Amino acid sequence: MLMRILILSLLVCLCLSCVSKKKYDDLVGQKIATEASLAERSGQLDQATAELKDLNEKLARLKEDTTNLGIDKRSTSDRLASLEKEHEQLNTLYKNLVSSSGKLNKDLSQQQQQLLAMQENLEKTRRMNDSLSINLADREKKVKELEQVLASKEKAVQDLKNKITNALLNFKDGDITVKVKNGKVYVSLAEQLLFGSGSIQVDSKGVTALQQLAKAIKDQRDINILVEGHTDNVPISKKSQYMQDNWDLSVMRATAITKILTKAGVSSSQITPSGRGEYSPLSANDTPQNKQKNRRTEIIITPNLDELFKILESN
Repeated sequence: MLMRILILSLLVCLCLSCVSKKKYDDLVGQKIATEASLAERSGQLDQATAELKDLNEKLARLKEDTTNLGIDKRSTSDRLASLEKEHEQLNTLYKNLVSSSGKLNKDLSQQQQQLLAMQENLEKTRRMNDSLSINLADREKKVKELEQVLASKEKAVQDLKNKITNALLNFKDGDITVKVKNGKVYVSLAEQLLFGSGSIQVDSKGVTALQQLAKAIKDQRDINILVEGHTDNVPISKKSQYMQDNWDLSVMRATAITKILTKAGVSSSQITPSGRGEYSPLSANDTPQNKQKNRRTEIIITPNLDELFKILESN
């Protein structure tokens, strides 16, 4: 085994020494472009996540406002009924006073003033009640629209998750997991399915899995896809001028997977490769089993939220 490792190391060194300057420049340029794309798309992902969180908070506040508005409307309706009853009583009293003797004229004048004040208050309350009814109806309509769109997005995400799961049924549970979290579909692929140790070349079985995944999602035009490479905290054993650390390794792996997905039909405008290196582990890197879990690639599929933002901005 030691002899095989020494021979492999010698071959890698010989290959690296034969790399032309043009190829080196191309690879460096490709790395810089990938890192720039990573920074831009990571920012877009953070912004989309923040916008989704803000959207849910706005929806919660809108529901609370709508509930309070309903309470105000019921209270105003009760007040209106009470005022109408008082108005009827005063009107009856006024008629009785008109038929009474002249000594009651002073009281009659006072009652007339009260009656006019009550009529004005009644009309004001009616207008307020009508305004609250219209406002409440508008808010209830907007809440219903938001709930319908959110339900539609949630269903679409769950349907996509089921579609991806069915497309990858022929792979082991330990190699691929598919789950929904925070409104997104997470497809996690273990290192042993995709890469050899320290390699950025996707194995044939990994290529097959990625092609099946691409077939399941390539027609979804309302999603964004982030390919994240992850490693354990063990430093790479064979550094080169192209790969110095786990961050480089994770970026190059994510880029290799992205190219396979786009070649299989996924739109390049919807997908972003990124490398997280060792800095987003699933478990502490304290056992071989945990380190194996941390060496993975996560493909994160996020639904487009433009329709939700349009409803909120229409207020």
